[in-house]
Amino acid sequence: MRTRYIDAEIIKNTIKDLCIQANTILRPDVLEAIKELYRRESDGFAKNMLGALIQNADIARRDKLALCQDTGMVTVFITVGGDVFIRGGNITEAVNEGVAAAYEEGHFRKSVVADPLLRGNTGTNTPAIVHIDVIGGDKLMIAVMPKGFGSENKSRTIMLNPTAGSDEIVEFCVETVKLAGPDACPPYVLGVGLGGTMEQCASLAKKALLRPLNIASSKPHLAELEDRIKKKVNELKIGVMGLGGASTVLAAVVETTPTHIAGLPMAVNLSCHALRSASAVI
Repeated sequence: MRTRYIDAEIIKNTIKDLCIQANTILRPDVLEAIKELYRRESDGFAKNMLGALIQNADIARRDKLALCQDTGMVTVFITVGGDVFIRGGNITEAVNEGVAAAYEEGHFRKSVVADPLLRGNTGTNTPAIVHIDVIGGDKLMIAVMPKGFGSENKSRTIMLNPTAGSDEIVEFCVETVKLAGPDACPPYVLGVGLGGTMEQCASLAKKALLRPLNIASSKPHLAELEDRIKKKVNELKIGVMGLGGASTVLAAVVETTPTHIAGLPMAVNLSCHALRSASAVI
């Protein structure tokens, strides 16, 4: 076994760079999905709005401006090899220092409050939500996702019966988008988590949003389910920013994990069209 040392300062700087990147440069797969909708959309209002979203992404990238005024609460997914030793600090503290530095340098809105009832802005957009998984090897992989609460507020969980099938899963997705209506800035991306426990399926649903939208599930039954969800939700014709047309969702991404024999936990993490994330390997 070979121990590899990574300085906490490197993690801090990587987090800072990823937060700035995610907030100012729309992911290539998301931008391409919006452009594909633009090419196919026949409704005039919807097509014009899709064009505005593309223009917004171009301006944000060129001028290093936030893609959206709600620069979100940052979720960080870290996968760390068992042979990695963090030197010179705590990994969670390094993450929060990096987030704070990014939001100061990027002039991003700071939206985190210290207490859910008493409120009171922390002034740093921290603490971030940090998920850490340990695997074999000597690499450290980081993915950051700054997510606004316009879409986070419309996300939902449900504890389905173990006898539930794909019809119930599709229907819950449709119901979730119908309840959201235009409020969470469509076209949406649906991250769907199935299995585990109540809290695990919710985390899985958010993590699903990291998968490139042009890559379907490697499991045929899940790829088919993703396609069914997308088609059925688009039948709502909420459209871009609620203006109608065929473009209500960009994609549905389904991830699963083992669960108990007596249940089928399910979560839908709804993302607006500005699905922001960035990743790096150290």
